[in-house]
Amino acid sequence: MIDFTSVSFLKLKKMEKTPETVLPLILDTEEIVGNYKGIRDYVVFTDKRIITLNTHGVAGSKKDFTSLPYSKIQLFSIENDSNVEDDCSLELYVTSIGKVKFDFSGPNDIVKIGKMIAEHTL
Repeated sequence: MIDFTSVSFLKLKKMEKTPETVLPLILDTEEIVGNYKGIRDYVVFTDKRIITLNTHGVAGSKKDFTSLPYSKIQLFSIENDSNVEDDCSLELYVTSIGKVKFDFSGPNDIVKIGKMIAEHTL
Protein backbone atom coordinates (compact mmCIF):
# COMPACT_ATOMS: atom_id res chain seq x y z
CA MET A 1 0.00 0.00 0.00
CA ILE A 2 1.12 3.55 -0.64
CA ASP A 3 2.56 5.28 2.42
CA PHE A 4 0.46 8.45 2.24
CA THR A 5 2.49 10.11 5.01
CA SER A 6 5.58 10.23 2.79
CA VAL A 7 4.10 10.21 -0.72
CA SER A 8 2.99 13.42 -2.31
CA PHE A 9 0.93 13.53 -5.47
CA LEU A 10 2.48 16.61 -7.05
CA LYS A 11 0.30 18.72 -9.30
CA LEU A 12 -2.13 16.24 -10.75
CA LYS A 13 -3.35 17.17 -14.22
CA LYS A 14 -6.70 16.13 -15.63
CA MET A 15 -6.75 13.33 -18.22
CA GLU A 16 -9.64 12.39 -20.45
CA LYS A 17 -8.90 8.67 -20.57
CA THR A 18 -8.71 6.25 -17.63
CA PRO A 19 -5.38 4.39 -17.50
CA GLU A 20 -5.78 0.88 -18.95
CA THR A 21 -4.14 -0.68 -15.89
CA VAL A 22 -6.90 0.70 -13.62
CA LEU A 23 -9.90 -0.44 -15.71
CA PRO A 24 -9.93 -4.05 -14.40
CA LEU A 25 -10.41 -2.66 -10.87
CA ILE A 26 -13.55 -0.67 -11.75
CA LEU A 27 -16.77 -2.38 -10.67
CA ASP A 28 -19.71 -2.72 -13.06
CA THR A 29 -21.73 -0.50 -10.71
CA GLU A 30 -19.02 2.15 -10.45
CA GLU A 31 -18.84 5.38 -12.47
CA ILE A 32 -15.55 7.13 -13.19
CA VAL A 33 -15.73 10.85 -12.37
CA GLY A 34 -12.19 12.08 -12.94
CA ASN A 35 -8.77 10.87 -14.08
CA TYR A 36 -5.58 12.64 -13.07
CA LYS A 37 -1.90 12.07 -13.75
CA GLY A 38 1.19 13.08 -11.80
CA ILE A 39 4.69 12.46 -13.10
CA ARG A 40 4.36 8.65 -13.16
CA ASP A 41 1.35 8.14 -10.92
CA TYR A 42 -2.39 8.25 -11.52
CA VAL A 43 -5.42 9.03 -9.38
CA VAL A 44 -8.89 7.95 -10.48
CA PHE A 45 -11.97 9.28 -8.70
CA THR A 46 -15.11 7.16 -9.01
CA ASP A 47 -18.53 7.63 -7.44
CA LYS A 48 -17.51 5.18 -4.67
CA ARG A 49 -13.78 5.60 -4.02
CA ILE A 50 -10.40 6.98 -5.00
CA ILE A 51 -7.99 4.61 -6.73
CA THR A 52 -4.33 5.57 -6.71
CA LEU A 53 -1.72 3.98 -8.94
CA ASN A 54 1.86 4.42 -7.78
CA THR A 55 4.55 3.31 -10.27
CA HIS A 56 7.82 1.96 -8.85
CA GLY A 57 11.20 1.15 -10.32
CA VAL A 58 13.28 2.65 -13.07
CA ALA A 59 11.34 0.83 -15.79
CA GLY A 60 7.99 1.44 -14.09
CA SER A 61 7.11 -2.24 -14.21
CA LYS A 62 6.02 -2.49 -10.56
CA LYS A 63 2.66 -0.89 -9.82
CA ASP A 64 0.90 -0.33 -6.51
CA PHE A 65 -2.88 0.19 -6.49
CA THR A 66 -4.63 1.61 -3.42
CA SER A 67 -8.38 1.98 -3.02
CA LEU A 68 -9.68 4.66 -0.63
CA PRO A 69 -13.44 4.25 -0.11
CA TYR A 70 -15.26 7.53 0.54
CA SER A 71 -16.97 5.82 3.52
CA LYS A 72 -13.60 5.84 5.38
CA ILE A 73 -13.12 9.60 5.06
CA GLN A 74 -13.64 11.42 8.35
CA LEU A 75 -13.29 14.97 7.03
CA PHE A 76 -12.07 16.75 3.93
CA SER A 77 -10.95 20.19 2.85
CA ILE A 78 -10.67 21.92 -0.52
CA GLU A 79 -8.20 24.79 -0.76
CA ASN A 80 -7.72 27.10 -3.73
CA ASP A 81 -5.96 30.33 -4.58
CA SER A 82 -8.61 32.02 -6.66
CA ASN A 83 -10.91 29.89 -8.80
CA VAL A 84 -12.20 26.60 -7.35
CA GLU A 85 -12.07 25.08 -10.85
CA ASP A 86 -8.32 25.75 -11.22
CA ASP A 87 -5.22 24.99 -9.14
CA CYS A 88 -6.31 23.62 -5.79
CA SER A 89 -5.66 21.02 -3.11
CA LEU A 90 -7.86 18.30 -1.65
CA GLU A 91 -7.03 17.09 1.85
CA LEU A 92 -8.68 13.99 3.21
CA TYR A 93 -8.46 12.48 6.67
CA VAL A 94 -8.97 8.76 6.27
CA THR A 95 -9.59 6.21 9.02
CA SER A 96 -6.42 4.21 9.86
CA ILE A 97 -4.31 6.18 7.36
CA GLY A 98 -4.41 9.81 8.40
CA LYS A 99 -4.00 12.77 6.08
CA VAL A 100 -3.95 12.29 2.32
CA LYS A 101 -3.35 15.33 0.12
CA PHE A 102 -3.83 15.75 -3.62
CA ASP A 103 -2.66 18.89 -5.45
CA PHE A 104 -4.34 19.72 -8.75
CA SER A 105 -3.00 21.91 -11.54
CA GLY A 106 -5.29 23.43 -14.14
CA PRO A 107 -8.94 22.60 -14.83
CA ASN A 108 -10.40 19.84 -12.65
CA ASP A 109 -13.61 18.34 -11.29
CA ILE A 110 -13.01 19.34 -7.65
CA VAL A 111 -16.56 20.62 -7.10
CA LYS A 112 -18.08 17.35 -8.35
CA ILE A 113 -15.54 15.33 -6.35
CA GLY A 114 -16.25 17.40 -3.23
CA LYS A 115 -19.99 16.84 -3.58
CA MET A 116 -19.48 13.08 -3.96
CA ILE A 117 -17.30 12.94 -0.87
CA ALA A 118 -19.90 14.96 1.05
CA GLU A 119 -22.66 12.56 -0.03
CA HIS A 120 -20.69 9.65 1.41
CA THR A 121 -19.47 11.32 4.61
CA LEU A 122 -22.46 13.37 5.82
